Amino acid sequence: MMNLQESKDAFPFISDEAWPQLQALPALYEEWNAKINVVSRKDMDKLWERHILHSLCIGHVAHLAPGMRVLDIGTGGGFPGIPLAIAYPKIHWVLNDSIGKKVKVVEEVKQALSLDNVTAVHARCESLEGPWDAVVTRAVAPARKLLHWVRPQMVKGAEMYALKGGDLSEELAGLRSQRHAISQWLDAPFFETKSVVVLKR
Repeated sequence: MMNLQESKDAFPFISDEAWPQLQALPALYEEWNAKINVVSRKDMDKLWERHILHSLCIGHVAHLAPGMRVLDIGTGGGFPGIPLAIAYPKIHWVLNDSIGKKVKVVEEVKQALSLDNVTAVHARCESLEGPWDAVVTRAVAPARKLLHWVRPQMVKGAEMYALKGGDLSEELAGLRSQRHAISQWLDAPFFETKSVVVLKR
């Protein structure tokens, strides 16, 4: 597992103040995962790299600025939204999932860390009221379907940042997109086929 200094070196844009909160996440998820299974049990001992650092990779390519309102589609237990909300405290994050027990975990983690810039919403994402200055998501659905759900609520010029894996050539065909290999920031076998995909509205 990457230690704290290696993690800081991989994400120089994250403030020193954010790291203690990020470091608190594994214990919080360990506690809540025992009650409500939101992270694969075999992944719990790899939570730091595969969930927290993986989520933060969006920050390497995203155009994020204070005051923005960003939607996380299908956040599950809070990824990528919770790590990003810690890293970007001056942005308001709306973390959405259609499964109520997962939203409950997001609420509990939010309360435990006093993340005032997070709103957790139990609903289908296409029913939410925008506007969204940006959208983030992790492997929830094919890119075209994701855009279909939220494009009407995205502001002009807004981008979606999706964490995806594998061969995406067919999925991204005909879409205005860019792919950024995560292996350039995180050097581990798990990330060799992982990308941050930028999708234009």
